[in-house]
Amino acid sequence: MKTVNEVSKITGISIRALRYYDEIGLLKPSKLSDTGYRLYDNKALEKLQEIMFYKELEISLHDIKKIMDNPNYDKKQALLSQIALLEQKRNRLNGIIQLIKDVLEGVNTMSFEAFNEQDIKKMIEIMRSDLSEEQFQSFINEHGGGDIEKYEELLLKSLTDEKVASDILRWYRSKENFLNASKPEHNTEQIKNDFHEIYIGFTTLMNSQDVEAEHLLVERLANSFKNMLKLDNPRAFLLDFVKEFQNEKFADIHDTQYGKGSSKYLTEAIQRYYGV
Repeated sequence: MKTVNEVSKITGISIRALRYYDEIGLLKPSKLSDTGYRLYDNKALEKLQEIMFYKELEISLHDIKKIMDNPNYDKKQALLSQIALLEQKRNRLNGIIQLIKDVLEGVNTMSFEAFNEQDIKKMIEIMRSDLSEEQFQSFINEHGGGDIEKYEELLLKSLTDEKVASDILRWYRSKENFLNASKPEHNTEQIKNDFHEIYIGFTTLMNSQDVEAEHLLVERLANSFKNMLKLDNPRAFLLDFVKEFQNEKFADIHDTQYGKGSSKYLTEAIQRYYGV
């Protein structure tokens, strides 16, 4: 048994707060000593630890009491939920920290830097340096109808769009990073298979409520996009990616292949992971 003074020293919670928890019935002492002092056993300390987790999530004492007084309260499930919520909070803070770092490094994430013809030619040069002449011509045939000038025009038209340029800057943090990431991927079939496997995994989890497995799958998806697009941090890209599911046609295409509601679940899983 530990006294209220000892519990306060161990947990950092003030004696006044512990007394208040007793008054409102949130955490009653295990017993009172002969002289009337509050005493707490290990079970009470475990409950106090749970209360501290909820407080870290900025849940009010009133709501914590309602949660823990529920006759269907499942301690294990509650702790798993707390982990998921704390991970969201951590990921959201990581996103804010990264944004601040970007600003300190001079990246203006609220505007865009227009691409020009010189940038497009540099992208073509980078592609060409990474491919054999046969591979390069095959790429131009597929994406530019065999005409390199037509492909350059298409790229310039796309990259001078204000929205596109702004998004690219947020994803890559600088125009230079984007240009250096413009080498085409060689293992396109393997990449397609990896994404297909991941999306099937999300479909499998739709009704499972397995938060840990969901987070691991989001991390796998994030890493796949990070490697494929050569991103430092895929957070901004992924959050923009799931916004595309607001387009009914785009969502229907995904749902047709991976099951009804899969686009909605994928969106929510990614937003949960990043604390949005």
